[in-house]
Amino acid sequence: MSNSAKAEAVLALHRFGMGPRPGSLAAVGTDPRGALIAELDRPLALSAAASLPTSAKAYRTVADANARRAARAKQAQQQAKKQQVAAVPTAPGDQAQAQAQTEGQAPAQGQEKDAAEMAAKQAADAVPDPGRPIYLQEAKLRIEAALAADIGFAERLVWFWSNHFYISAYKIQSMSGAYEREAIRANALGHFVDLLLAVEGHPAMLFYLDNLGSMGANSIAGINRSRGLNENIAREIMELHTLGVRTGYTQDDVISFANVLTGWTLVPPGDNPEHGGEFTFNPRLHEPGGQTVLGKRYEQEDAEQGRAVLRDLAAHPATATHVATKLVRHFVADEPPPPLVEQMAKTFRDTEGDLKQVAITMVSSDDAWRGSPSKLKRPSEWGVGMVRATGITVVDPTRFTAGQELLGEGLWRPSAPKGYPDDEASWIDGIGRRLDIANNFAERVAATADPQGIIEDVFASQIAPEVKQAVGRAESRQQALALLFMSADFQRR
Repeated sequence: MSNSAKAEAVLALHRFGMGPRPGSLAAVGTDPRGALIAELDRPLALSAAASLPTSAKAYRTVADANARRAARAKQAQQQAKKQQVAAVPTAPGDQAQAQAQTEGQAPAQGQEKDAAEMAAKQAADAVPDPGRPIYLQEAKLRIEAALAADIGFAERLVWFWSNHFYISAYKIQSMSGAYEREAIRANALGHFVDLLLAVEGHPAMLFYLDNLGSMGANSIAGINRSRGLNENIAREIMELHTLGVRTGYTQDDVISFANVLTGWTLVPPGDNPEHGGEFTFNPRLHEPGGQTVLGKRYEQEDAEQGRAVLRDLAAHPATATHVATKLVRHFVADEPPPPLVEQMAKTFRDTEGDLKQVAITMVSSDDAWRGSPSKLKRPSEWGVGMVRATGITVVDPTRFTAGQELLGEGLWRPSAPKGYPDDEASWIDGIGRRLDIANNFAERVAATADPQGIIEDVFASQIAPEVKQAVGRAESRQQALALLFMSADFQRR
């Protein structure tokens, strides 16, 4: 393989994959574009996922634990109060003691209340929280899939779509990993409309964007409860998930679409121990009658009304441009080349949103390969790339997710529905924290990871001469590894 072919193979692994790992250059071979496309034909399912609960099961598990916690707390509080009552003297001979206790009643009552609350808290804390272990199991599966991938292009697409349709584990921790598996991973290489329908109807998204209790003003529940409409999901679908900002929709469209989506909720776990946490359409919450969205009238009276709007949004020309722009910004450049965006948007329109074909158009275009690796990797990409270079395929999810949190990109924990940004300006200030992570990781792997071996075998020596020189002059293997991990060859794609 010539140096130019090796350089293109390394670029393919950085720009479109998860970064070079032992054996990955052989997987790419002399046809990087063909290798990327071939990876899209391999199954995206996770073999170990069968051991993990569905999103609904995870939701029920946490809800059950919360119910037990509340019951234990209430019992403990009641028991503490009974003990306090029993301790009050009642015999005639104890009159003097009772009088003294009455004189200090106010502070005594405060102490008794504190004691009861402490007992309740201790009883509640004795019930373990199952949400955190479920989150870590999901994280481990996700990270190790990225570490084990030959190239990682398909995994990167899963990560991209998960960020595009973000939910936050801060709000719905139990479902965050299963949501990605069920809605994103299962549809990341299919048609956009199927991905959109799976995402917006998923209980995790409905929970995250506060649609569970949204009700039309003229619905049965709206009339009886005098509660109202929540516009969150309708606005985010239009602004973030499909059309993009400033694409012609109005506030009236948002309100109408929000009314369309009333009744999209989940089965309460307390009411149904078998199906709690699953999607359901509740007609009592749904605003009756037709709605007009983007100039089109939708007369359906059930969940099909919402699905019809979503299908039309998926097919809208603005959605094709919005999706193509975000894909190019993520994979290629902070300032997406307009010709590449248009090529991909055209494929999107011509194939009715076939996401696999859109991805193939991207890696087949010369515009996607021009320029040196200058785009700064997001912390998660850099962290996985660093671990991949050492050949490690098994991780401690607690440690790894803590590192991502430190770098400002906590797994499934964005600060807003728009997900994490894909531009350098948003991440450049965190480079100093990356040095701390690189030093810590280098210290742990120095005994087994050879920096010269990584340069020669993993990167095929396709690393800047000054980096090779700095690594060769390092005072220790740990320092050499840290220098390598912090180099532009690792940080940029």
